[in-house]
Amino acid sequence: MENEDKTEKNADRTGHDAPAGPLAGRVALVAGATRGAGRAQAVELGRAGATVYVTGRTTRTRASEVGRTTETIEETAELVTAAGGAGIAVPTDHLDEQQVRALAGRIEREQGRLDILINDLWGGEHLLVRSVFGKKSWETPLADGLRILELGARSHVITAALLLPLLIRSDAPLHVEVTDGTAHFNRRYRENMYYDLAKNAPIRLAFGLGQELAEYGGAAVAVSPGFLRSEQMLAHFGVGEENWRDAVATDPVFAIAESPWFLARAVAALAADPDRAAKWNGKSTSSSELARTYGVRDVDGSRPDVWAYFEDVVYGGKERSAEDYR
Repeated sequence: MENEDKTEKNADRTGHDAPAGPLAGRVALVAGATRGAGRAQAVELGRAGATVYVTGRTTRTRASEVGRTTETIEETAELVTAAGGAGIAVPTDHLDEQQVRALAGRIEREQGRLDILINDLWGGEHLLVRSVFGKKSWETPLADGLRILELGARSHVITAALLLPLLIRSDAPLHVEVTDGTAHFNRRYRENMYYDLAKNAPIRLAFGLGQELAEYGGAAVAVSPGFLRSEQMLAHFGVGEENWRDAVATDPVFAIAESPWFLARAVAALAADPDRAAKWNGKSTSSSELARTYGVRDVDGSRPDVWAYFEDVVYGGKERSAEDYR
């Protein structure tokens, strides 16, 4: 019966045995997997064969402060399983230390270790619109500014502190910090003190934790997507993935936008690379750089490089179109 179950699990729709994915047997946690890049990364890790714990605050019975009920953590887990992995939803507020301790305890009981930790926590876009864009930092309500730091920095620190003891049990631990902007791009001030701190903190976390994970053969990497066509961003422009280019009329820079699957495919390739520690440990990189390294493309076949576009066109004044950077 055990062999029959295994055969059935590994069979594809044609009835032939499907080969095990490059991450088969690996255990991953994607913290912040309700939607966007977090969800896509969880699904791609599952597609590669991993068991993926997915966490977030929005469930089928409760919504987070983001205020979207159209994506849930349970749905993400189902998508992981449908892709070929094993998705396990664990509703978690990563600012609640006890909830994160309970999450770590569950993974320890069920798996004994963690191989891949992706820290993709955020959920503060509503605060940017209300309290950051177009405002000096002293014009940002202090409560909103501190909430940005909680969502973008403190949650990452709590998660790393409580999950790393499980991660170092792996024979090849990988810690990924997801942020907005590479270290090179973020040498520019990110418009507002709170946002600047929140989006640079994960880069320093990856740099520092890379030093600590090195003796375990591990790697900590900070990665950044570009202008992300997340569910929330598409809704903001009133478009869907199928007609996203209609939003370019409203915001011309959206022409360089990438889907969440671009970063997800790149991170899955990174996770499957046995030499990743030598290549990436402690570094800051982007979806486009990883994609070039691993031969990954977005869902439309393009390979957008938003950070080069911003450097050259938005800030550099070059007369080039977004299509030149796709």
